[in-house]
Amino acid sequence: MLRASHPLPALAVTAVAAGLALGTGRPAAAIAVLAAAVLAGQLSVGWLNDLVDAPRDARVGRPGKPVATGELAPGTVRGGVAAAAAAAVVLSLFSGAAATGAHLAALASAWAYDLGLKSTAVSVLPFAVSFGLLPAFVALGSPGAPLPPVWLTAAAAALGSAAHFVNAVPDLADDAATGVRGLPHRLGPFAGKLLAAVLVLTASALLAVGPAGPPAPLATAAVPLSALVLAAGLLLDRRPRSRAAFRAVMLVAILDVALLLRTGVPTG
Repeated sequence: MLRASHPLPALAVTAVAAGLALGTGRPAAAIAVLAAAVLAGQLSVGWLNDLVDAPRDARVGRPGKPVATGELAPGTVRGGVAAAAAAAVVLSLFSGAAATGAHLAALASAWAYDLGLKSTAVSVLPFAVSFGLLPAFVALGSPGAPLPPVWLTAAAAALGSAAHFVNAVPDLADDAATGVRGLPHRLGPFAGKLLAAVLVLTASALLAVGPAGPPAPLATAAVPLSALVLAAGLLLDRRPRSRAAFRAVMLVAILDVALLLRTGVPTG
C-alpha cells in the first residue's frame, strides 16, 4: 500500500502545506490536523492513480506498481481510496467550512485527473487547480479566513503545472504505448521541458516580487539565478540521453519551494 500511494509526492505536498501553516500562527495541534488532512487526501489521489493505471502499467511492465504486478488486490486499494478520502474530509472540517471547500475542490480536481483528464489536452489543468488551491486551504483555515493573494495562488499553480511536465516526460514512451495522450505527450519531450522551465521561472518571479515591501536578498537573486540554471540545463539537454533540463527544473523548483515557505501565507 505504501508503494502504491506515490509516497514521495504525497509527503512533499504535505510538508509544503505544513510549512505554510507554520507561518499563520496556528497551534501545533491545528497544524498537525491540517497536515493529516492533506496527507490523507494525497494518499487517496495516489492510490486511485495506481488503481486506474494498473492495466496500462501491467501492459508495459512498469516496475514498482504493486497493483499492476498482482502483489496488491484492487479491492484493498479501493478500500484505501475510500478511507483516505473520508479521512481527508473529516480532518479538513477542523479548518472550517471555507477551507474544507477549497481542499475538496483541490482533491476533486486531482481525482478527475486520475479518472481520465490525464489523457486529454487539458491534463495540466488539474495540477494548476489543485496546487493553486493549496494556499487557499491553509489561509482559509486561519483566523478571519482570509483569501490568499493572487500572486501566491498563481505561483503555486505554476509550480504544480511544472510538476506535471517534469513527471510526465520520463514516461512519454510507455504512456504513448498505452494510449495516454496528455498535453506533455502532444507537445513532445523538449517542448515539455521548455514549458516546465518557463513555469518554474514564472513561479520564481511571482514569489520574488509578489510579497509586500522590498524583496529580500534571496528573492532578488532567485530570478536571475533560476534563469541561468534553466538556460544551462536546456542547452546541455541537447546531448543524447541527457537529463540536464530535468535536473535544472527540479533544482529551481526546490528553490521556489524554499521561497514559498519563506514567504508563507499572508493572513493579515
